[in-house]
Amino acid sequence: MNMFSFKFKTVLFALSAICFSGYINAQDTALYVKENNWDYKQCVEYAKANNIQLQQSILTKESGIITFEAAKAKWFPTLDASVSQGFTNYPSPVDGATSNRYSGSYGLNAGWIVYDGGNRENSIKRSNIENKINDLAIEEIHNNLETEILSYYLQILYAKEAIGIAKQSLEVSKAQMERAKQLMNAGKMSRVDYSQLESQYNSDLYNLVSAESNYKTNILNMKRLLELDINTELALDSLSFTTADVLQPIADKYYIYTAALSWMPQFKSSRLQADANDLDIEIAKSNSRPKVSLNGSVGTGNSSGTGYSFGKQLQNSLNEHIGITLSVPIFDNKSSKTAVAKAKIDKLNTLLSRRDLENNLAQSIESTYIEAVNNQAKYRSGLSQLESAEITDELTNEQFKLGLVNTLELLTSHNKLLNARQELLQSKYMAILSIKMLDFYQNKGIALP
Repeated sequence: MNMFSFKFKTVLFALSAICFSGYINAQDTALYVKENNWDYKQCVEYAKANNIQLQQSILTKESGIITFEAAKAKWFPTLDASVSQGFTNYPSPVDGATSNRYSGSYGLNAGWIVYDGGNRENSIKRSNIENKINDLAIEEIHNNLETEILSYYLQILYAKEAIGIAKQSLEVSKAQMERAKQLMNAGKMSRVDYSQLESQYNSDLYNLVSAESNYKTNILNMKRLLELDINTELALDSLSFTTADVLQPIADKYYIYTAALSWMPQFKSSRLQADANDLDIEIAKSNSRPKVSLNGSVGTGNSSGTGYSFGKQLQNSLNEHIGITLSVPIFDNKSSKTAVAKAKIDKLNTLLSRRDLENNLAQSIESTYIEAVNNQAKYRSGLSQLESAEITDELTNEQFKLGLVNTLELLTSHNKLLNARQELLQSKYMAILSIKMLDFYQNKGIALP
């Protein structure tokens, strides 16, 4: 799914979050619902508390923290204790020595890497950057949830108002059909003309059923998005958008683009990823550098057949050791050189991915801007067209009652009014969606009245 896409679409991921351990059952779900009515903010909060993808990202973050601690721990020395016991058989012992001998050794060993070519320092920095990237991934999922729910929410409101328009049209066509039946029975209208009006009524009835089905489907999609079970009823708070809301001024598209680049987490993450790639290069180079390590040990041992007691043997065998090791790579089958080359390629891929992100963002913002301007213009035109269609339809209905217009003219007037209402409704919600998305790109947040 394109991270910048905002049009009405089906969302495939169900939403849950790790901050609420376990699943939320039907009783817990009721805590989020006010008499089964949800507002936009409530939907977002519930989604953030229940998103599976978000839960996985938080687990990734926790894993990254553990990795970071492990990287820091590499600075500490190692220490281990060892105890060994053995049995040796001498088939041909010399000078009457015993054929079987039992032996043991006991030691305490320590080691510390003094210098490893910079691997530890860069690994710690790399791990810290990765944790920041994981934080940004969580933030990006939050943002995606807000925009996805906005799209669904407005789609449901649109479908709900479409039902109202379908009901109005059905009432009008029903009245016209009943009037036509009276005229037909009185011999003032032919059966053919009456059949046309009856067909229009059935068409409007189907439109109402279709609108209601569309509304239910959108509600089902929202429930799936919020991971609500089949026993949970969902209804959204109704919103009222004024003409001022639809026709509000829109910022310059280049300004919107610049603002989006400065705050959107995916671009911050891309910049951090480039820094991480630089550290990957240094880590790869460290494999070809000399390494210095210190090691020390304290040990003792015992053996049977020596004529000394166990304690005396431990005392006599007690030894201490300290040493320093310098390791200089000479030939490693080009593994270091290969690792450096791959790390540099990863850096180039990161830069290309960032350019692709920037291009996608620019196209999305420009497309959203064009749609916002276009739908605002369409809405302005729709207001006047609706007013004209309402006046024409009212006059045509009066003339039809007086027998001054034929059935075709009546149906034409009826359909023009229906189309005008539908187009105005569509342009209103498409304009609102575009405007809210442009606000989102400017980091203004998404707020519905």
